[in-house]
Amino acid sequence: MKKILTLLAVAVALLTTVPAQAQVKFGLKGGVNVTNMSFSSDVLDATNRAGFFIGPTVKFTLPIVGLGVDASALYDQREGKAKISSDKAEVESDNTIKQQQVVIPINLRYGVGLGSTASVFFFAGPQFGFNVGDKTQTLYEQVADWRLKSSNFSVNVGAGFMLMSHLQLSANYNIACGHTGDVELKSTAADALSQIAGFKKGSRANAWQIGLAYYF
Repeated sequence: MKKILTLLAVAVALLTTVPAQAQVKFGLKGGVNVTNMSFSSDVLDATNRAGFFIGPTVKFTLPIVGLGVDASALYDQREGKAKISSDKAEVESDNTIKQQQVVIPINLRYGVGLGSTASVFFFAGPQFGFNVGDKTQTLYEQVADWRLKSSNFSVNVGAGFMLMSHLQLSANYNIACGHTGDVELKSTAADALSQIAGFKKGSRANAWQIGLAYYF
């Protein structure tokens, strides 16, 4: 929590350096995640799952034509199912592994007007995430755990459509920079998986995101 508050304070300090003549709008943003979870091992595989995000957002339109900055504080949930397989065995589980976090994306955006009522924009920027859910989750009983890191860093790249200066639809790809968690086999792992005992590999949770925001 201390890290989250510190980062929020830094973000506010940076955003307050925006020129006074910039237009500021507050709003609410929500949407869906389609997580592409990948493991750095040929014995692990994962299937995509849908999640969601929601929270407040703020947008600064800079006095330079077309340029702007937006920042949000979002509750973000991502899910996935995993499978462990080897030459000797394949283990499947109905358990869904879940990542719950507070994320703070800060994007630089550039917009192009399509008349007086609509515009398209492109954006990119860093995102800071802090896990608030269970950091250790069981992948397979007596076989393996998934251990989430307390925080993570990622980058957003995307585009969107703005209507009547209030309604915004966007799509982006969230790229994890570094591992978001580690998979560890337990010492009591089944004999069929003993050939990879002590196994510890990282995982990444990239996601396609579709968001809808309304600015007041």
